[in-house]
Amino acid sequence: MSADNALDAALAAGTPGTTPRRGLRRIDLRRLGRAALLGPSARDRVPDAIEHLTKVHRARHPKAGPEAIETLRRAYVLAESSHRGQMRKSGEPYITHPLAVTLILAELGAETTTLTASLLHDTVEDTEVTLDQVRAEFGEAVAYLVDGVTKLEKVDYGAAAEPETFRKMLVATGSDVRVMSIKLADRLHNMRTLGVMRPEKQARIANVTRDVLIPLAERLGVQALKTELEDLVFAILHPEEHARTREMIARNAEGPDVLAGVAEDLRGVLREAGIAAEVAIRPRHAVSVHRVLLKRGGEELGSCDFGRLLVLVGEDADCYAVLGELHTCFTPVIAEFKDFIAAPKFNLYQSLHTAIADDHGRIAEVLVRTRQMHRVAEAGVIALGDPDAVPEAAQGADGRRGEAAVPTAEGERVDPTQPGWLARLLEWQREAPDPDTFWTALRADLAQDREITVFAEEAGDASGTIRLPAGASCVDAAYAVHGEAGHNCVGARVNGRLAPLGTRLRDGDTLQLLMDDTATSGPGTDWLEHATTPAARLAVTRWLAQHPGAAAEDQPAAPTVRPTPSAGTAPAAEPVAVTDLPGAAVRLARCCTPVPPDGVTGFVIRGGTVAVHRTECPSTARMTAAGRTPVPVRWRDGTPANAYRATVLAEALSRPRLLADLTEAIAAQGIGIVSAAVEPPQEHRVRHTYTVELPHPKALGDLMRAMRAVPGVYDVYRAQLAVTAALRP
Repeated sequence: MSADNALDAALAAGTPGTTPRRGLRRIDLRRLGRAALLGPSARDRVPDAIEHLTKVHRARHPKAGPEAIETLRRAYVLAESSHRGQMRKSGEPYITHPLAVTLILAELGAETTTLTASLLHDTVEDTEVTLDQVRAEFGEAVAYLVDGVTKLEKVDYGAAAEPETFRKMLVATGSDVRVMSIKLADRLHNMRTLGVMRPEKQARIANVTRDVLIPLAERLGVQALKTELEDLVFAILHPEEHARTREMIARNAEGPDVLAGVAEDLRGVLREAGIAAEVAIRPRHAVSVHRVLLKRGGEELGSCDFGRLLVLVGEDADCYAVLGELHTCFTPVIAEFKDFIAAPKFNLYQSLHTAIADDHGRIAEVLVRTRQMHRVAEAGVIALGDPDAVPEAAQGADGRRGEAAVPTAEGERVDPTQPGWLARLLEWQREAPDPDTFWTALRADLAQDREITVFAEEAGDASGTIRLPAGASCVDAAYAVHGEAGHNCVGARVNGRLAPLGTRLRDGDTLQLLMDDTATSGPGTDWLEHATTPAARLAVTRWLAQHPGAAAEDQPAAPTVRPTPSAGTAPAAEPVAVTDLPGAAVRLARCCTPVPPDGVTGFVIRGGTVAVHRTECPSTARMTAAGRTPVPVRWRDGTPANAYRATVLAEALSRPRLLADLTEAIAAQGIGIVSAAVEPPQEHRVRHTYTVELPHPKALGDLMRAMRAVPGVYDVYRAQLAVTAALRP
């Protein structure tokens, strides 16, 4: 068989028993290997083994000229000669692997630089080719991509080789996302051929694929790779469930195609409405069917549950026109409607999702999107590497990403291949030098597969928005906005209301972070319970390790403490008020601790003593309502300077050293503390009660202002409100 015939047969043949999905053809590697073994063609023609690759590339990139094809030819010649004699564990020549990886990327629309690097991605790692050779022959961009996907040697790094290799790839991806595109295609082909490995090695590779690479594919929007990886992992880690799911899919395929009838009705509706659209049936892959089965509690699935209808149109406006027809001519299932065009997912995905029921009660899920949205939904950032999709200004002369490509609401241009989640990941990984810590934090970070947008009053940027993973708290927001200065957060207002720092934020919330830049503030041990992002958890853990006393300080204070009065202050004497009742003793009520010039009134209590209350004290109203007769009282002239006592309450956000800061503020006013009580925190808010000696009545106002200035304190008031006041919601 000639090389041409061998290659054509290899590309035409699919793996028995499988169905090609989403345009990614399955390659018969044995036949492709025979084509590769025939060796390179003459120097002036494209080698037979990559002829199909160049055809696919030209189909995706019509502007790819002879120079691009010549670059691919030279890359293949170098890769083939370098890998010659090497065999894969499956028995095929090793060159079939970079060829298959490159063809996967070509089918997804990758540009020439990515395909060139893909052909060479194992040369530096597994052959005598050096990075300098690649750089000299193909330029800096290709060398950067090849270096980004090259693994670190286990001899040098031991057990840390795998996590450190992923760290290296992620750092490289931060500068050029095409590094991870090559890695994902590489892992997909390796997973396709994993059957030759020992079962325990298959499970280990599948676990890493599930925990790290599938979430990365999701975040980069490369659904075509993600879905097949999910099915391959499902088959290895859960073979019985996978077999049952495949059997269900096969049984459904043997029955009548109910979804085809709904699709035909939909085509008729769109034709009558004059909307040019393609309507196709999109079968669910095995993992998707399994998820639907779990969602239904194991109930038998209907025929329409095994697929969805996909409607492709030309313009954004056509999507909403299709939606109008769907909801007019069919019965919509409103709970299933989602608009990802107006609010795209964090991985650039855009579509309208809805579900409709026809006259026969058949319910079908429908996806509506433009053709460009479909390309991005399938290939994610790989599709954005297409020069036809991203303005040329977004790429440098060497093919590397340059300035921004997509305009924001403010008119600025941002590069969609540099997502915010990646920037956050690169930020926190610097604070995790230990490989095990990094590996654990990476898996936890990637498990958070949705993002929310929070609108901050003081976010520290022009847009006033913070993007966080779903489930993030105010603690996470503090570190996302302020970095290490997040330690100084003492509270937050969510949607205008005071909220505990552990409050879980929701998409669209408004947030004001209350910061204290004094050295006395810092996170408490409970912050670790609230922090979900690696950046926040690492920062809090590091701070607590540097401040071991913080854990003790963070415990609730004793219910009542009685500090010693300030030096030089005489024992407190009762402030003097007088009454006209002959021989009656007078004392100030402790519930409201009146001081001159408060308006006061008195009531006779047990023993004939007159208790003096402030006129606005709740006890005054209660006793008057009960029929008790008020007794006139007045302040006596010449009251001693140490005769004024008052009780004030401070409500604050609970934090370490709050008691110390409040008592310091009181002492700074020259005021002695007679007693202090601290109630246990409720929802991270706490109430302090202080009875103090005042040098003169006017000192009370100054004292309350000083207490309000303490970070975290949001209310200070006199004791008469204590009967009705409660911690604010």
